[in-house]
Amino acid sequence: MTRLLDHPAVWKGDELPEREKWSGTFDKTDPIAVRERLELGSGALLLRGFPVDRYDKDSAREAFRNWCTGMGMLLSQNEKGDTVFDVSDAGFGDNDPRTRGPNTSKKLSFHTDRCDVIAFLCWKQAEEGGENEIVSSMHLYNEIARQRPDLLKVLMEPFVYKRHTVDLANPEDLCRQPIFSFQDGHFACSFLRVLIDRAHADPELPDLSAKQIEAMDFLERVAAGPGNAIHFRQEPGDILLLNNWITLHRRSAFVDADAPEEKRCLFRVWLSMPNSRPLDPLFVTNFGATGAGKVRGGFRTVT
Repeated sequence: MTRLLDHPAVWKGDELPEREKWSGTFDKTDPIAVRERLELGSGALLLRGFPVDRYDKDSAREAFRNWCTGMGMLLSQNEKGDTVFDVSDAGFGDNDPRTRGPNTSKKLSFHTDRCDVIAFLCWKQAEEGGENEIVSSMHLYNEIARQRPDLLKVLMEPFVYKRHTVDLANPEDLCRQPIFSFQDGHFACSFLRVLIDRAHADPELPDLSAKQIEAMDFLERVAAGPGNAIHFRQEPGDILLLNNWITLHRRSAFVDADAPEEKRCLFRVWLSMPNSRPLDPLFVTNFGATGAGKVRGGFRTVT
């Protein structure tokens, strides 16, 4: 029988708000202390009160960037080397290669990003929608172990990922990595189904097995199940920080205000953390390094 995980990062959505260290105040939080809370605690932290009213948009973005440097190394989020990404509807259209989930207004599925820690500062919220959902991937592991251990075994085998459309400087067309894994006793979950599905749709790449599709469907169904995720809405000045290896996140669809300056916008930072966990060697293709505390993740830049 699979051993169930016992860790502060195992939680259900209705339990997380009861934890003292889940939320805090921005001006009373040391960025260095955040490292330990994200790696050794629940893996999620909501800080309220970033003084957005003191800044214009560009200054707020820069202030947030500077604050994040106190936690870890900022990673490139595109081929140009930008370390802060504006999460807002860019209006590119479905067939535009620049289109990514975070630059649309569509509902996103549960996923992780290519970094140890992801940080969001809300600058403007949508007129309607744009709610956050976070789920503990360690809790999902336990639930799948209880209900479908056969599918848990599949989720711990390598899945083929196709290179992202905006990952222009990456020489590798694909990578293979597990969704659930352990290295030196440390748990990790990494999941971006859109790139797995793109690999499956590519006639030159291996097809997913029926069991792999069933396993991913079941993972997403459990994640969306009653009580498993925490639901909330970031408001202007809220900072959300997530350890990608122990949480999955998504957001609902949203409707923007008509005025351009009032449209929904969150500033996103990807961080490589000095106190990060070791990873399965299979992650080296996608992340560049797998050792504990090593600089890893992000997009390579075009030179």
